[in-house]
Amino acid sequence: MVIEAVLEGQISPAPAVDETALIRAAQQGDQDAFEQLVRRYDRPVLRLAMNLLRNPEDARDVYQEAFLRVYRNLGSFRLDSSFQTWLYRIVTNLCLDRFRSRKVRREEPADLIENAPEERAEVDPQRSLLSKELGARIRQVLGGLTPRERTVFELRHYQGLRLKDIGETLGTSEEAAKNCLFRVTQKMRVALGDFV
Repeated sequence: MVIEAVLEGQISPAPAVDETALIRAAQQGDQDAFEQLVRRYDRPVLRLAMNLLRNPEDARDVYQEAFLRVYRNLGSFRLDSSFQTWLYRIVTNLCLDRFRSRKVRREEPADLIENAPEERAEVDPQRSLLSKELGARIRQVLGGLTPRERTVFELRHYQGLRLKDIGETLGTSEEAAKNCLFRVTQKMRVALGDFV
């Protein structure tokens, strides 16, 4: 299947093609067009799921389920909204479902934030120490956010979505997304006060 081939790196990036044309072709049953859509969004979707869930196994499950849902429901996708917003809405809803099931089972999500050390930090021990402390504080704040807050933060700062698109993705208004992002920003400022 397409998803397994992408995960295993067997499918290489596709040349640039108009997304609307790809969607229409995929809606008509063109497998190659669907594969190209998957290739366009495979990494962002996996990154989004990983950053929200903090668990590689859960992230891969959500990734696969998201593209399966896209495949099953692509025929009903109307081109009056952004494909990316529709896809991210599917992913975030699946992630929120995972959070709810964790809460019911009283599981705590694994803290797997990737700490890519800054190369220059290794040269300067003080900078390295500050970098580690900053990373620990950021992890602490992110761990204390609600699933919705973490989703808004992820979509805005890591995926680069506009507040309007975040609102659409979460099935809420742009204003609600803006207020949520403001709350998260305030929490970050308080936690990182002496670093700023």
